[in-house]
Amino acid sequence: MEASDLTGHISRRFNKDIEDLRSEVLTMGGVVEAQLARAIAAIVSGDSELGLKVAEDDYKVNDLEVSIDEECSRILATRAPAAGDLRLIVAIIKTITDLERIGDEAEKIGFLASKLAGMDRPSDSYRELKTLGTHVSHMLRDAMNAFARLDVDEAFEVVREDEDVDQEYNSIQRQCITFMMEDPRSIKRVMNVTWTARSLERIGDHAKNIAEYVIYMVRGRDVRHTGISDASELNS
Repeated sequence: MEASDLTGHISRRFNKDIEDLRSEVLTMGGVVEAQLARAIAAIVSGDSELGLKVAEDDYKVNDLEVSIDEECSRILATRAPAAGDLRLIVAIIKTITDLERIGDEAEKIGFLASKLAGMDRPSDSYRELKTLGTHVSHMLRDAMNAFARLDVDEAFEVVREDEDVDQEYNSIQRQCITFMMEDPRSIKRVMNVTWTARSLERIGDHAKNIAEYVIYMVRGRDVRHTGISDASELNS
């Protein structure tokens, strides 16, 4: 084999390794999205069995994280990627960490759903939690779409959305405090609602992180500690 042919073969193999990695991350993202959707459904419907099933299935996310992390380590050790390829692999390692943590939060929500199912339910079937859950689910979906397409504009939109999620979470917290002050008998149930809202807010934070990694992959700029207005200027 000629040296040029060998170089081309190595390059093609490396590109395939990278694309396989990206595909595995998207698969993991899909599993996490489905897990989150079921956790929210368990809260809204009061389905204890579904909540416990979500919690039991967390191992699937953990297994994917380990597999992808090992593949990233292999590529770093054998391919010595540079510049953009190195940024991609670093971003993938960070992304799967956030996906795994989203899975952990979905697991918590599953357990909380099973507890709430055995308590008196409000007439609105936890409408605020459903709204917040829908919001962070969209953030996660959009963050993974941005990852799939390396779409910086969509990534910036996810970063901006996090402020709205924080406002929704703070509103739920204020309502919960009011409920507990008005009716001390509701404290146990309302605390479970508070913890659920907290897990959803953290999921929004992790989705924001993933969007920021996309910006890093494409632009080579770390915007994690940059204000939204300053980050937006980088995209203008």
